[in-house]
Amino acid sequence: MSTYLSQVWQLLRNYVRDTSLQEMPKTTSVETEAVLPLGKSIKKPDKSVKFAQDNLESDLCFQRLQESLKKWTILKSSLTSKIGDQTSGTLPSEFCLRVGDRQMHEEIYDLLGNGALKPEIVNELMELLVTGKKVRLELLFWRLEDFYHRWCQGEFIDGTPDDNLPQKTRLKLAAKNIAIGLRQVDIYTGLNVLILLLELHRYAQEQDELKQKITFYPSAQPDTDNFFTSQLLRIINYSDALEIGNFSSIVGQFLKGGNFQSAYLGDANLTGADFRGADLSHAYLGDANLTGVNFSGANLSGANLGDANLSSANLTGANLSGTDLSSTNLSGANLSCANLSRADLNRADLSSTNLSRADLSHADLNRADLSSTNLSSTNLSNAILFGANLSEANLSSTNLNHADLCRADLSGADLSHAILNGTNLSDTILFSTNLNNAILVAADLSYAKLNGAKLNKAKLNGAMFLGADLSGVDLSRVTLNDADLSGVILSDADLSGADLTDAILFGTDFSYANLKSANLSGSNLSGAILNGADLSHSNLSYAILGGADLSDANMEKMTWGKKQQWEDVRGLETAVNVPEALKEELGLN
Repeated sequence: MSTYLSQVWQLLRNYVRDTSLQEMPKTTSVETEAVLPLGKSIKKPDKSVKFAQDNLESDLCFQRLQESLKKWTILKSSLTSKIGDQTSGTLPSEFCLRVGDRQMHEEIYDLLGNGALKPEIVNELMELLVTGKKVRLELLFWRLEDFYHRWCQGEFIDGTPDDNLPQKTRLKLAAKNIAIGLRQVDIYTGLNVLILLLELHRYAQEQDELKQKITFYPSAQPDTDNFFTSQLLRIINYSDALEIGNFSSIVGQFLKGGNFQSAYLGDANLTGADFRGADLSHAYLGDANLTGVNFSGANLSGANLGDANLSSANLTGANLSGTDLSSTNLSGANLSCANLSRADLNRADLSSTNLSRADLSHADLNRADLSSTNLSSTNLSNAILFGANLSEANLSSTNLNHADLCRADLSGADLSHAILNGTNLSDTILFSTNLNNAILVAADLSYAKLNGAKLNKAKLNGAMFLGADLSGVDLSRVTLNDADLSGVILSDADLSGADLTDAILFGTDFSYANLKSANLSGSNLSGAILNGADLSHSNLSYAILGGADLSDANMEKMTWGKKQQWEDVRGLETAVNVPEALKEELGLN
């Protein structure tokens, strides 16, 4: 006893030395000074005294916990070799431990029942456990896991009055004038043990010699009979019965790298939790509050997050392939480099989300809100975006090959350098959309609204524009060879330098369009309206012009074929700057 009190006194002296404490009475013995409340030995207490008290208490508790963790793994007999042979989390029955289960459980409550472990304490404790090499980590894990399973089943709090460990700890604390509820003692103890198990698991999974021996499932290991496990959800709800968000604030920062496969966490409150690198494959998180959660690098493949709140969550590099995210709130979330292939994002809110370089191939984004979202360099090939809202979104250099964007809203979006080969853009809103240098080979733009869109240098080979409105659109230097623009309105459009070779332009309205230096060779301009159009320096070689209207068109330095058919062409008599050679050929002089 005297040795222990001397140690306490030494710690006290070290903490108080640099404070503004008054000198203690000379007549007081060391033993008396160690057990008396500090306030009785201090004439003028101040904030530094409280700081010294708190640090002293914290240091003493830390030392007791450290010594206990070591003590709980000491064997009565030499059986160390048998421990090394174990590969599962089951404590061998033949082990004869110096501290039995009953004593250990009581000590756990006494050590961990008065508050939550702080991250700095946990980090320091793990460092000592790992570097000290005096604690058998696998044996410590098995014993703590055994306690955890019993605690989850309510074994301790449901004990008889004479055998109720939470009650005994509460009474001990009450004797020290520490007021705390019975459930608080039980919850603090269980959650602190959970924290230690999570940290042991995370460390062990990085060590080849331990990863098979220390594997922890906080929600129990899934089996074939019960696909989902609900143990962790019961713990969360039990913890949050004291205060909403209690579990997340105490344990949330220690969940990284955890094993949560097939865990049922529906409606759980996990706000701000840290699930970095965690395995949540096939877990159920429907309707859960996951605001601000860190899922970076986590495995959520096959999980169900339908209707969950993931606003401002961090999902960078996460695996969400095949995940159900329907009607999920992902506004402001970071999904850069995430794998969302074949994910269900039907009606999800992805507004202002960062999806740059993410994989959304074959994903279902039907009627999803992607307004102002960053989708630059994202893979959306074969994705379903029917009726989706992509207004003001950044889709530069995005792969949208064969995606379905029918009736989607892309107004004001940036699709420069995007790849849209074979993409369905029918009845799509493309008002003021930037499609400069985009590749739209064989894309379907039927009935698309392209007013004010920019298609400078875009490649539209074989694209369909049935019923589309391209009036006033910038199509300068665009590639439209073999494209079907029948009946399309291109009045006042800028097609200077455009390649329209072999294009189908039957009945197309080019009135007052800029076709300067455009290549229209081999195109079918039957019934096309070209009145007032600028055809200067254009190439009309072998174009079919039957029924075309060239009234007031500018034909300066235009090129035509030797066997060009001009029958039924209207308005030549009012066309301006008609080449003299053509006038002579047509007898217009």
